[in-house]
Amino acid sequence: MAVGLEEAFGAAGEFGGSQRRLTALLVLLQVYVACQSVLIVLVGAVPQYRVERAAAAASGAQRVHFLSNFTSIVTEWYLIEQEAYKVSLASSLFFAGLLIGNITFGPLSDKLGRKPVYISGSLTNLTFAVGIAVYALLGYCVREWRYLALVSNTLGVIFLLLSFMLPESPRWLYSQGKTAEAEDVMQYIALGNGKERLNIKLKPSAGTLRKDESPPGILHLIKHPVLRWRTIILMYIWYVCSFVYYGLTLNAGELGGNLYLNVALYGLVEVPAFPLCMFFIEKSWSGRRKTMMWFLIFAGFACIFTMFLQKNSGLLLSPTLLALCGKMMVSAAFNIAYIYTSELYPTVLRNAGLGVCSMSCRFGGILAPFVPTMKSLSPSVPFVVFGISGLSAGFLTLLLPETLNKPIAESIEELQSPKYRVLKNEKADQLEENT
Repeated sequence: MAVGLEEAFGAAGEFGGSQRRLTALLVLLQVYVACQSVLIVLVGAVPQYRVERAAAAASGAQRVHFLSNFTSIVTEWYLIEQEAYKVSLASSLFFAGLLIGNITFGPLSDKLGRKPVYISGSLTNLTFAVGIAVYALLGYCVREWRYLALVSNTLGVIFLLLSFMLPESPRWLYSQGKTAEAEDVMQYIALGNGKERLNIKLKPSAGTLRKDESPPGILHLIKHPVLRWRTIILMYIWYVCSFVYYGLTLNAGELGGNLYLNVALYGLVEVPAFPLCMFFIEKSWSGRRKTMMWFLIFAGFACIFTMFLQKNSGLLLSPTLLALCGKMMVSAAFNIAYIYTSELYPTVLRNAGLGVCSMSCRFGGILAPFVPTMKSLSPSVPFVVFGISGLSAGFLTLLLPETLNKPIAESIEELQSPKYRVLKNEKADQLEENT
């Protein structure tokens, strides 16, 4: 007897040992991703140095003495003063590569499947934060930049080899009409969960498109006025979240004190951000929109207020503490953005909307490495730039609708239909009464 996919999952085990092992692999991958994202903070760190000019002024010769016990690409190739931009450029090129991967591998995941391109996937942000702290520990133990880069990238080789253990997504296979392959994956999951071989056959998938039918795409985001303005605002919010998030993280090397401790704190400070945002977004008096707005605004003010504090003003009033608070706030906003954005788009356009927002997010990462270098104008300039960005994104959030306890539109027609908006309000009121 043929069964549906959900029934097959019930027979194989919803979340048994097999799924837990696969999830652990994907979650641990975030440690490697975090190391790569902040690699330049330690590999490109600028130690204190002293420049000695030659006695003969006409010769223009000079010697540079670095006053530190670690090496970096700065000490290797003397990337200081006029050459300092190359460090920021290296970090910017990394995020440009992420943008190219976003554009290239995102659509491929729908055509080739999730397994071949799963490295473009979004995994747990919490592990990413811990990964930053792990990288700081690695940097503390490995002071030679070449060895540090080698150790950090070795994790990638290990995960590449382990990735061959990953089965394809049975849901994707089923949606593509590949029921036989989906059945094989279900058998693999069942055996991994300690169950006997299943005797199941999946029903033919009814969700596949006809050959002459194309799914809604990016052009539909521009075509419809409601989605057009919603997308523009969300793209800017995602850009700012990435811009401030990575800008503050990469700026950890510019702060006073212990470099490795600063990097670790910039990672660990994100840990309390996740339970905080999860608590507030489920409350009727805050919801998604207000919570993200206030987190962005608080992040902006935290950055701006650093300009009024001195480095030696004490721990409780130090620029470092405010910068860490800003990082925690923008981390929470970034986490909400994923949830909020997925609820603002109708089901048929959710992947397209998230894809466009994710691409705009990469532009923030590309520009972020250059902002810390603006400290040459004034030490407070980078924080003012981050602060204004956070405030502007926070206030723009008010132009978006609330989605808490409201039904999500399945199609574009539902989103634009006056009847749907009435139904949406009625269901929202009913949900509030029940809760």
